[in-house]
Amino acid sequence: MKHFTKIAASAAVLAMSSVVVQAEEFRLGLITPPPHIWTKAAEAFGTELNEASDGAHSVSVFPARQLGNEAEMLQQLQTGALDMAFMTVAEVSNRAPELGAFYAPYLADDIGHAGRILRSDTAISMLEPLPGQVGVVGLGYGMAGLRQIVSRGEVSSAEDLSGLKLRITPFTPILDFYNAVGAAPTPMPLPAVYDALANGQVDAIDMDAELIWVLKYYEHADTIVQSDHMMFPMVGLVSAKVWAGLSEEDRAMIAELMAKHVDSTIDAYVENDAKWLEQIEGTGKAYKKVDASFFGDAIEEWNGIWSEKTSSLDALRQTAAETK
Repeated sequence: MKHFTKIAASAAVLAMSSVVVQAEEFRLGLITPPPHIWTKAAEAFGTELNEASDGAHSVSVFPARQLGNEAEMLQQLQTGALDMAFMTVAEVSNRAPELGAFYAPYLADDIGHAGRILRSDTAISMLEPLPGQVGVVGLGYGMAGLRQIVSRGEVSSAEDLSGLKLRITPFTPILDFYNAVGAAPTPMPLPAVYDALANGQVDAIDMDAELIWVLKYYEHADTIVQSDHMMFPMVGLVSAKVWAGLSEEDRAMIAELMAKHVDSTIDAYVENDAKWLEQIEGTGKAYKKVDASFFGDAIEEWNGIWSEKTSSLDALRQTAAETK
């Protein structure tokens, strides 16, 4: 609980100007669809919080961007209009660039290694500045699977990605990566991706194995590139304004349970990622497994850009080396 003690201290300034309120129902937003692992974890968190508080607290979960995109939900968290969110670290890194270090290409060797990095003291310590820096309290990490590439055309080398309109999650680290590769990175919200790939609005997408399989993106692909090139962390957040109005008892209860349920997503991906990839490979689409050499100089170019943007990169690399 050392981390949460520091979080409470970081939010203390806000508490001085806040009226203590006992919220009976919290609203939690996500961008993921109802069947997604993150959404299921959010619902499980709400159920357990209701039980642990003897019915005093409940959580209404709003999946699939019902409360807006992540940038909009982050603004709502900052004002206290939204209580909680399970959000990509990608979006938070737009406000807290240190977190962009998680997206270093090939920081993690595999899905299990990614989980160990996210559970490290180094990773947890990177959440401590968020109350003052972003106006949110980070209570723990989850993740989606490692990133893969789905293409409408043949891909034999990174040169084949040159100039392709490639759908990305709209945040700077992945934009920098695909610019270095030579693709034309195209930010696009998740609900638009299937149709965009089907009708040729985009030529390729950057996606994790779960969604490639469950949402059937492979149906409109000629080539699947299993590159495992980047991890994709998630973070459980509480509005710092809402946090400041909670009792110490409620803070401790929410911190423990939210950390537990976002962390459960790590186990889910470690257990299932290889199965999804095997099922995708079994669709008969051209399937290519590659390593860091596939991307040529793009990785070093990304490292050069981000070594100047974040001081956390070396610490995370050291942690990655220690947790292999």
